[in-house]
Amino acid sequence: MKPIIGVTTFLSDASKYSTVNRNYVDSVYAAGGLPVTIPIVEGEADYEAYLDMVDGLLFTGGNDIAPYYYGENPVRQLHSMSSIRDEYELSLFRGAYEKKMPIFGICRGIQLINVALEGSLYQDIYSQCPGTLGHSPEHTAADELYHSVQIQKGSKLYEIFGEERIFTNSFHHQAVKALGKNLVATAYSEDGIVEAVESTEERFLLGVQWHPEAMTKRHPKFTGLFQAFVQASLAYKKEVAV
Repeated sequence: MKPIIGVTTFLSDASKYSTVNRNYVDSVYAAGGLPVTIPIVEGEADYEAYLDMVDGLLFTGGNDIAPYYYGENPVRQLHSMSSIRDEYELSLFRGAYEKKMPIFGICRGIQLINVALEGSLYQDIYSQCPGTLGHSPEHTAADELYHSVQIQKGSKLYEIFGEERIFTNSFHHQAVKALGKNLVATAYSEDGIVEAVESTEERFLLGVQWHPEAMTKRHPKFTGLFQAFVQASLAYKKEVAV
């Protein structure tokens, strides 16, 4: 019995396609889950039927989140917003969170989790965080190790990796600022940028700022993130079936 994992999508530039990078799908499948993509339906706020179909929800990377969701005006460096996607993912998150469904967020996904739980973001770390090191290299393959991440002992992330310091890829210019409700930061880059958050409650809610889905084939240890998520989703599937 495999859990069904819902994978969020984004609108292409021409808004003709609701799509997602296949690395997410491949990584979920390799970890033992059955990935299904959830399309963006413009103007729809009730995704209950989709949530009833899946056992876990994966929030993928992509657009900047509109700052008005956390009470700010945009800085000049903000780009590629999509309020249609924001509303779609916030609706999905609210439903999944209420059900205590396992949730995993990647890059934009960690930011979406934080904003949905009333946290805020650095809209552009390079202009807003003095001393910030490199987090978005150009002309670099997505599966290249780039910078180090310090992981807190006792966290879900430490349980997965079994290490206090790992190297990851990195492709972002926004990051978690004020933490949302019931969240704790469990990993940081060496310049102090939040690299992972987890729930303080008894549930699987994990977000990472890097892109593990692009690393799993070349660096298999990153598959552990997806395996932990899929196993939590399987437990949820069995629980709701009772």
